[in-house]
Amino acid sequence: MTDIHEGQRVAVLADSQNLYHSAQSVYSRNVDYAKMLEKAVMGRQLTRAIAYVIRADSPDEESFFEALRDIGFETKIKDIKTFGDGSKKADWDVGISLDAVTLADHVDTLVLCSGDADFSRLCSHLRHEGVRVEVVAFEESAAADLKAAADSFIDMSEREDTFLL
Repeated sequence: MTDIHEGQRVAVLADSQNLYHSAQSVYSRNVDYAKMLEKAVMGRQLTRAIAYVIRADSPDEESFFEALRDIGFETKIKDIKTFGDGSKKADWDVGISLDAVTLADHVDTLVLCSGDADFSRLCSHLRHEGVRVEVVAFEESAAADLKAAADSFIDMSEREDTFLL
């Protein structure tokens, strides 16, 4: 695929649930979204930055959503669903995939901030359509299939001091 150059139009899609759980389980820390966005864009033309978040009625979540917007992310918010048996479910896989496919005609590069294997096929499709795909995630929780399907992989674990608060 194409090399990185400053004229590239870039979209950054951040799977906040995946990033949060990865950072918490491995490091017991939070992601620095400002640094992540800066490293994902790498001086190129940012077309769109979207953070996909889940509303779970925790005390600090509204301030987190506002902080994401202040950094430059558009936030897409989904309420957590609680089922009759008490189990809970919330993910943005379909929404992220639809946005990625929609944005493909408007960007040169799509940066997916997630280690979720469910996005492997999406990456392959986008590359087939001529879009450069970069994955930003933690090595410890990034699926091998996803890394293989992308043009490049940025391991957030290699730069803990940069990517973690």
